[in-house]
Amino acid sequence: MQTFDVAVIGSGPGGYVAAIRCAQLGLKTAVVERYSVLGGTCLNVGCIPSKAMLDSSEHFHNAAHTFTEHGIELSNLKVNLPQMVARKNDVVKQTTAGIDYLMKKNKITVFHGHGSFESRNTISIAGDKGKTEKIESAKIIIATGSKPSSVPGVTIDKKRIITSTEALNLPSVPEHMIIIGGGVIGMEMGSVYARLGAKISVVEYTDAIVGAFDRTLCKELQKSLAKLGFEFYMQHKVTSASVKGKTASVKAVSLSDNKEIELKGDYVLVSTGRRPYTDGLNLEKAGLAADERGRIAVNEHCETSVPGIYAIGDVVRGAMLAHKAEEEGVYVAERMAGQHPHINHLLIPNVVYTWPEVASVGYTEEQLKADKRVYKIGSFPFKASGRARASMDTDGLIKVLADKETDEILGVHMIGPRAADMIAEAVVAMEFRASAEDIARISHAHPTFTESFREAALAATDNRALHI
Repeated sequence: MQTFDVAVIGSGPGGYVAAIRCAQLGLKTAVVERYSVLGGTCLNVGCIPSKAMLDSSEHFHNAAHTFTEHGIELSNLKVNLPQMVARKNDVVKQTTAGIDYLMKKNKITVFHGHGSFESRNTISIAGDKGKTEKIESAKIIIATGSKPSSVPGVTIDKKRIITSTEALNLPSVPEHMIIIGGGVIGMEMGSVYARLGAKISVVEYTDAIVGAFDRTLCKELQKSLAKLGFEFYMQHKVTSASVKGKTASVKAVSLSDNKEIELKGDYVLVSTGRRPYTDGLNLEKAGLAADERGRIAVNEHCETSVPGIYAIGDVVRGAMLAHKAEEEGVYVAERMAGQHPHINHLLIPNVVYTWPEVASVGYTEEQLKADKRVYKIGSFPFKASGRARASMDTDGLIKVLADKETDEILGVHMIGPRAADMIAEAVVAMEFRASAEDIARISHAHPTFTESFREAALAATDNRALHI
């Protein structure tokens, strides 16, 4: 039986990053991955392939709708979805091959098969050909990620009633896609197919899409998606979904007047969130148990109730974000090595890769109100940005929330072009506990989208915005 200092179960962003950092710190490290390809959901059927499809569809949408205004004339424009999917697959292949390289570079031993606990220090690995082997490790990191969840009355058949995994590989552009759930995944995949010509209907239980974000962003995104042709059925409870031939149907009831609606389309995309994937881990053999949602309880250092066993990413509390899992992976590795790393979960940014992009960090206005914090607001619309006008990306705004007494930035919320990249400046500022005036007094290149962040900070500082 091979022995290791650290064994990581799962090779998604949390798992493989944790393994690399452990190896860098001189720990003999193993990774156990259930599937034949490393990278987990993010690299194979999540973050990376969806961004590839989002970029491809955005190119097509611009060619069809904005190129003429730019003075670029095209004819006979059409979608080649099989080629779009093939390009996406190639991006995934290159990315996962990069993880293979990093494992070899860092001398990390990789085992393929379903890992489960045999005891506190022993992991059993069941291969796909009936072969089982065991390894021992002084410390273990659980990084098994998450799987799509559904709602009562809806059975996912992966053919017409699908998850985001199947949505990445459709044979043709749907005429009508019905999305159950107005979360991040649904809005991103809906954007892909809306840009390519599909009708998109969203059935959402609450009164806001992407509800974890500041409500200003939720409203702005809904307006932008409506321009793409999205239709929204807000505050509707889905009661059933069914398939007849090539037609998928969804029935839902309005929460306000109890009226039933029925929608019919080519596909139903179930986008009601994800659940921690702790199935078959045999946690009890290690002295652990998952809660009713499948999560594993950890302390502030990501350590479980069993010393030496850690859990990170989607299987523990907090937002299900790849970069959150990465941060926790590095944190745990450095703790194991006796270091004293830092992680602030409040300052892990959240992003929606629609267009305009949505990005947020820190407290929302709703949270500040609930906490009775005294705050001030500064905002700046992209329609007042020269750079945004030049690129015809004028939808959206940047909103800065700052403490009314100290001027410390408490939250930054963006919807607009390249918000996913721009949010990093806000994260840096907040990690150093910057004030709104600090940002207002920093020179930002002109013309850039980031000037809008400065203008929003100026607006929060005694209403000093210069260009509105």
